[in-house]
Amino acid sequence: MTETLQEQTDLPHQLPEDVPESVAPEGISETSAADGPVKPVKAKNRFASVQPVLEKLFELYPQLFGERFLPLKLGIFQELLAAHPEEFKRESLKAALGVHTRSTRYLQSVAAGQKRHDLQGKPVEDVAPEHVFLSIVELFQRRQARSSEDLRPKLRKQLLAAFEKSGLTRQDYLARIGTPAEPIQVLLDEVLSEVEQQRARRAALKKAFEASGQTVEAFADALGMGVGEVQAALK
Repeated sequence: MTETLQEQTDLPHQLPEDVPESVAPEGISETSAADGPVKPVKAKNRFASVQPVLEKLFELYPQLFGERFLPLKLGIFQELLAAHPEEFKRESLKAALGVHTRSTRYLQSVAAGQKRHDLQGKPVEDVAPEHVFLSIVELFQRRQARSSEDLRPKLRKQLLAAFEKSGLTRQDYLARIGTPAEPIQVLLDEVLSEVEQQRARRAALKKAFEASGQTVEAFADALGMGVGEVQAALK
């Protein structure tokens, strides 16, 4: 699985990590932020051991653990323990959530930039940009390992959208995601440069429009641009 990009440590009372940390190729979890080290367990055996817990989570919260997975709010681990003390034990719930949040379907929901949801299925907060990035990269590596097709163009498009949506500067974004492996870093540098150029063009266009005193329609016509294109750039 993916190489660790930087130390991703959840604060106390947060959900076990959404994205892979130091995970061995066979799916061995080496760390858990909530309760310290976890003994290595092979992926197949680990899944079988937590299957009853996953089924109970699906039964209780189908909107979160059912046909569609949604990013979970930070702290939901403790909320589940408090809400269902007779149903869940700390270690088995922690292991089940670890399997769930490392699943491809869950990572897809994080990579798509969906909001985190509470136990009632309501969106409550954004997923951190670094978690979105790590999920995108992890999904790319999983898929590329099984495909003869070059999936980097799709990865590039996803990284571009994720950085644009984050609203962060290049420096702040890199500070949050850490240093990825070289092939990803090269692609990321291209993406960051492209978005920066787009932002600079939009800023220049907005400044020119404000100085022109024209309507959007007249300004667009003078530049030979579509009205919709100008309106999008001015947002």
